[in-house]
Amino acid sequence: MPKQVDHDQRRVQIAEALQRLITRHGLEGVSLRHVAAEAGISMGSVQHYFRSKDEMLLFALEHRGRLRDERVRAQVLADGEPTPRRILRTCLVEMLPRDERSAAGWLVGVAFFNRAVADPELAKVYAEGMPELFAFFAGQIREAQAAGDVGPGADPDHEAAILWALADSQASDVLLGHRTAAEAVATLDYHLGRLFTP
Repeated sequence: MPKQVDHDQRRVQIAEALQRLITRHGLEGVSLRHVAAEAGISMGSVQHYFRSKDEMLLFALEHRGRLRDERVRAQVLADGEPTPRRILRTCLVEMLPRDERSAAGWLVGVAFFNRAVADPELAKVYAEGMPELFAFFAGQIREAQAAGDVGPGADPDHEAAILWALADSQASDVLLGHRTAAEAVATLDYHLGRLFTP
């Protein structure tokens, strides 16, 4: 009997091989042949699932996003009753490269960003999730305002953009060793403490 292939699992296997290579060499130094060798499969198998490096990169980015969402959801539910402040903090901390896994995921995002700068189609894909993320953050802030945990003078939309920028801008400093992950988290907590003041 021929061996049955789990196609979803094979795509994940290829995406994870690509992520490991990006972490070690950057995207430009990676070819489909390298990915096939890293994944332990044939070049033909890689091409069967992905026609190009960009297609592979997009899948890796989406896979990384799904895993991140699962981790955030599990952590928020494990810590007791979810509150807007805890939900926001968990999301923001998850954006930071705090360990090998999260640093690798962050580098995949950077690789995709670099490609998107020169490719309008990829740029459109890259920007698709941002309005949803900002709306989610702003919604949490509005909920906290309704509960009296955030002052009425705070603008939820501007605060959502500030929170995202605070995590995103610190990520590169952490990765380059200019700040530690603990220092970045402390800065996030400092800002959240000022925002969540009735």
